[in-house]
Amino acid sequence: MPRPEEPPVHNRVAVFRAERGVSRRDLAAAVDVHYQTIGYVERGEYRPSLALALRMARFFDVPVEALFSLDAFPRLGAPVPHAEESR
Repeated sequence: MPRPEEPPVHNRVAVFRAERGVSRRDLAAAVDVHYQTIGYVERGEYRPSLALALRMARFFDVPVEALFSLDAFPRLGAPVPHAEESR
């Protein structure tokens, strides 16, 4: 029986790399994968294992939820609602 299609895993790996000036090769070496794997993850062409996602989060010193989500992340230029508007 075929498996139902799984939802996409969204990520912010490229954003964190750019903010911190880390190359794909440097990140790959730090988390023990081939540098092309980082590109595949960033483009959503490869779902990282839980262990890889945790190593990446540890590298950036952020919770894994800051890097990966089943829900799309808001666009960086999207307006942020003000506290008064949400009351």
